[in-house]
Amino acid sequence: MSATTDFIAELVRAANEVEKLSSYEVSRMLDRSVNTIRELRHELGIVPVQGRDALTYISTVSAGAAQVPNEEWYHGLLHAAEMIRDLHIVRDTGTEFRISEVER
Repeated sequence: MSATTDFIAELVRAANEVEKLSSYEVSRMLDRSVNTIRELRHELGIVPVQGRDALTYISTVSAGAAQVPNEEWYHGLLHAAEMIRDLHIVRDTGTEFRISEVER
């Protein structure tokens, strides 16, 4: 397994055992996730859309980990794992795509 797939497995495992984690541990994992996602996006040339970035939720759960219920930890950890998995697949398959703004 690669470091990325190991981290994805760690996030999923943590999500399934949130009752065993401290808010500090959750926050650290989510912060690490945000950094990993940003690095993968940069590598792939993906620029987030202002005001619609999916990382906002993960960052919010991380920042408020001591105040939010464990259910939010669960969703934040799984959301991070999904995003990293998807970006990892795009990178490893060499998939190219274009993102353009849609006029409304």
